Amino acid sequence: MTIHTAVIGAGWAGCAAAVELAAAGRRVTLFEAARTPGGRARQVTLQGLSLDNGQHILLGAYRESLRLMRQVGIDPDTALLRLPLQMRYPPGTGMDFVAAALPAPLHLAVALWRARGLTRTDKLALMRFSSAARWMDWQLNMDCSVTELLERFDQTVTLIQLMWRPLCIAALNTPPERASAQVFLTVLKDSLGARRSDSDMLLPRCDLSSLFPNQAAHFIEQHLGKMQTGTRITAIARRDQGWQLTSAGAIHHADEVVLATDIGNAATLLAPLTDVTTLQALTYEPITTCYLQYPPDRRLPEPFHALIDDPQQQRWGQFVFDRGQLDTRHDGLFAVVVSASNEAIAEGKAALASAVGQQLAQAFSRPELTMPIWSQVISEKRATFSCTPGLLRPDSHTPLSGLKLAGDYTANAYPATIESAVRSGVAAAQALLTRD
Repeated sequence: MTIHTAVIGAGWAGCAAAVELAAAGRRVTLFEAARTPGGRARQVTLQGLSLDNGQHILLGAYRESLRLMRQVGIDPDTALLRLPLQMRYPPGTGMDFVAAALPAPLHLAVALWRARGLTRTDKLALMRFSSAARWMDWQLNMDCSVTELLERFDQTVTLIQLMWRPLCIAALNTPPERASAQVFLTVLKDSLGARRSDSDMLLPRCDLSSLFPNQAAHFIEQHLGKMQTGTRITAIARRDQGWQLTSAGAIHHADEVVLATDIGNAATLLAPLTDVTTLQALTYEPITTCYLQYPPDRRLPEPFHALIDDPQQQRWGQFVFDRGQLDTRHDGLFAVVVSASNEAIAEGKAALASAVGQQLAQAFSRPELTMPIWSQVISEKRATFSCTPGLLRPDSHTPLSGLKLAGDYTANAYPATIESAVRSGVAAAQALLTRD
């Protein structure tokens, strides 16, 4: 008899678990409270355009994400714009660093040699840091903050401002003074310390739901499973040898469960069954994306640029993306990302959009960017967990037979990223499969 698995939550973790289980012959039902799959990396419609609740960058090192995209029929070479690792600021405002088309680690050595906006002292400090991290195999005996790590290795003020701070905030969504140095080193190991292709930056050309979750749903249906959107599971309980799931006006049964909701809902569902202290102890960081629509002929020099953020000067944006260079239907549309955005969003969305427009105008010396045709701010208040030093994260294994956790917050070496979510989903599915 075919085993029936219920996957609760159709974010990237839940979709990954469902695809892995369906491919192995499980009959899967994927429950999603929202109408659109993708969780905290999903499609939204703004001014008639299919966009995302937040602009994302993937990395070439995201092997599991890329593998599952291919498995469900998505061609990453078509769906993603692949760029070499780079940190490119608007001309004259920061540095210009682009990895060379050479094998690792020469691609970074040549990029550093060619980099503009860094002094000889900056470059030597960066080389020392990279060499020391490799020598340590990217491991710390005791975790500390990213700020402490950078001070320990005498990183210059310029490097911290132009390289390490934006990378840390982008990868961990936690300011460096509070961010885990060990998790940051793990991200650097899988990008800067690996093959050149692993460090490539991958920019989605389509919306995030189309990039994987929508096609994952089709894959599940083709393998005798189904997705039920608009179905919020409000309780789970053991029944005989399986599980009973409750939603509004309905009871569902399954042999096993993957719980792939957000942290808060996972804690609520598990609280009657087991200890949820570790889940409840996690705190959150927001991510905000500001979309600004200009006339279609407006372009930036590159598909995306880093920006110098300065809260004291109301400069909140850390990266800006020219959506028209990813999808011609988005000509003139810029997306500005503000990670760890608690302070930035405090004065309201309208104030943030105005400040971002002024920041772009100053950074690119283009006064017309202060006046977009329209703007829209989307803020995910609980976008990620706060990735602090020595953080205890819940294991995907629970003391409950036949129930596994999946989510970017579960215990692994990565921060809260799409790849972390996908890996957790795959791990949960494989743990259930090995029970047979």
